[in-house]
Amino acid sequence: MPMQPIRDMERQKMLVAVDAVVFTVIKGKLSILLIQRKNEPFKGKYAFPGGFVRNEESLEDAAARELYEETGVKDIFLKRFTAYGDVDRDPRGRIITVVFLALIDAEKFHLEAKTDAMAAEWVPLNKATPLAFDHEEILREVLEELRYEIQITNIAAQLLPEKFTLSELQQVYEIVLGMKVDKRNFRKRIKALDILHPLRETRMEGAHRPAQLYTFKDKHYKPLKERIQVFV
Repeated sequence: MPMQPIRDMERQKMLVAVDAVVFTVIKGKLSILLIQRKNEPFKGKYAFPGGFVRNEESLEDAAARELYEETGVKDIFLKRFTAYGDVDRDPRGRIITVVFLALIDAEKFHLEAKTDAMAAEWVPLNKATPLAFDHEEILREVLEELRYEIQITNIAAQLLPEKFTLSELQQVYEIVLGMKVDKRNFRKRIKALDILHPLRETRMEGAHRPAQLYTFKDKHYKPLKERIQVFV
């Protein structure tokens, strides 16, 4: 196939943007970080934190900057997911967005709307519509990716406190996966994955006997040694 002439390539007018899809668990429900747009298009509508990539920036730096500028959230792990580039996805022109996903502990951050956002808030997943642009489609696909990620990586460490019980860990998995899992099977699989370190500490859970506390061996994001799908 002949190469495209330089003169034709120079006529292309495309912009590159980034969007951050950030999840958390609040009151036992999976929630998503959204901003209320200050400017057109879709002024007043909810959308993911994001914006255009500057010439001197990497995609990761742009995503981190936009997330902080619009919500006040910073210094979190953002995993690059994929790109979306339908011709008519943005009424401003041909804009390709690269999407990042994250799972964080909402209690560690104070939300503050800045720059292009009128508001920044955590919204329960079942109430996160309608959204601007093609963000509803993106949300569905990123959620599927998160449910896969929590089974083949240690990304759950980004959400949990330093010390936790196995019951608390199981609850996080169930909330993210959107399904109940068998307690015995869960603990057997988690032990096989070898991602936890048992502590010489316990915590009371209701009227039951004290539950042992654990911590992640490594809180930095990494794939598991074996790509095991834990439940689904």
